[in-house]
Amino acid sequence: MSSRRDQPFQVSRHVSLWHATAPERGPDAPLSHDRRADVVIVGAGFTGLWTARSLLAAEPDLDVAVIDAAEVGFGASGRNGGWCSALFPLGHDALARAHGHAAASAMADAMRGAIDDVESAARADGIDCDFARGGTLALATHPAHVERIRHGVDAAVDERWLDEQRLAERVRAHGALGAAFTPHCAAIHPLKLARGLADSVSARGASIYGRTRATAIAPGMVITDRGTLRARHILRCTEGYAGTIRGLRRRVAPVYSLMIATEPLPDSAWDEIGLASRETFTDGRHLIIYGQRTADGRFAFGGRGAPYRFGSRISPGQDSDRSTFDELESVLRGLFPQIGAARITHRWGGPLGVPRDWMASVGLDRRSGIGWAGGYVGDGVSTTNLAGRTLAALCLGSDDPITRLPWVGHRSRSWEPEPLRWAGITAGQRLAAAADRTELATGRPSRVAGGVLSRLTGGH
Repeated sequence: MSSRRDQPFQVSRHVSLWHATAPERGPDAPLSHDRRADVVIVGAGFTGLWTARSLLAAEPDLDVAVIDAAEVGFGASGRNGGWCSALFPLGHDALARAHGHAAASAMADAMRGAIDDVESAARADGIDCDFARGGTLALATHPAHVERIRHGVDAAVDERWLDEQRLAERVRAHGALGAAFTPHCAAIHPLKLARGLADSVSARGASIYGRTRATAIAPGMVITDRGTLRARHILRCTEGYAGTIRGLRRRVAPVYSLMIATEPLPDSAWDEIGLASRETFTDGRHLIIYGQRTADGRFAFGGRGAPYRFGSRISPGQDSDRSTFDELESVLRGLFPQIGAARITHRWGGPLGVPRDWMASVGLDRRSGIGWAGGYVGDGVSTTNLAGRTLAALCLGSDDPITRLPWVGHRSRSWEPEPLRWAGITAGQRLAAAADRTELATGRPSRVAGGVLSRLTGGH
């Protein structure tokens, strides 16, 4: 018999800040019998909820059923860093090389438009998700970062370089030598948005079934542990949990990202730190970090580096890795010593979905009626909105320009079988950490490790 630690849909003892501070929402009843619908959506996270909303906005009489193995926002939608950004997992230059500059520019425009759509939809549906469009900063916190970040500044995506003086007008991070800034990002409370969307789609007529686990997907049907759902269109919106469904183990790799949050800081501390517009921030290291100033005056701060588990295993125990939490706290206090002895009040984490080529995708197989979206590599808060609108347009046969974007219909090749998958992902994580150590020691960009990582991560 499997232990609790081996159950991917059990709640971790590490409750996220977002779960601790979002308004309560009653549980959705599980599926109680076999039924038929027009569209069945597997996954009640952002992708599934945006898809349901878009479908019902276009055709209010559709019978839309959404199922989730746990509850609304259980996965990455309720645990992420709260960046509603124009970032796409595959870099702009890599997209241009693969699909041409016009397609890459269209994708950038669509991603910027997704931020607008999230804001307008939340306003229309009365969802208070602490939306604050302050932009985002990529801090150069070490001499080795300056060249890489300045070289990566791309006017095509409205980035610009801020020198130390101009950066200090926005944030005072210890050792920061400048930053790239783009206005196309908002800080949000992600679980407030997810739960608000669930209430919205329920009010529009969608049926949401919680604690209903899909075990297999086939043309026209989803087999669950509670019964069978049948529909013309079956849409898989499972992100890092795709591997829990039969036959999808190698579709995406569940790579964990962990987060911490401080207690609310006094206004005097924020006067010293900045981030008055709630700018989100990262820096130039290879092992990614990300943070925001929350609406209630905390730091919510996260990063990659938690170990990948053999066989793409997902369990509540992996939401916690003491060494990663300790490293995150050390990095945060190093960047912002102004926080003093402020307590870390929340520690949490969860898996995000990483496709083999770092290319998120959305599509619909018209013969089988099976659609999919995902592989956001942690850039999903706004990308899910675009995915949901695209899936809806594909299902309804709409002639919409978003259905011709370069990620539509893309199919990433499968990850290697184990033990090659474990070896490759673990090597990539260790290489990122080694590149950061080399740069810290030498003050120069790590050409070898950095170049390999760029190829592994889609040109980032």
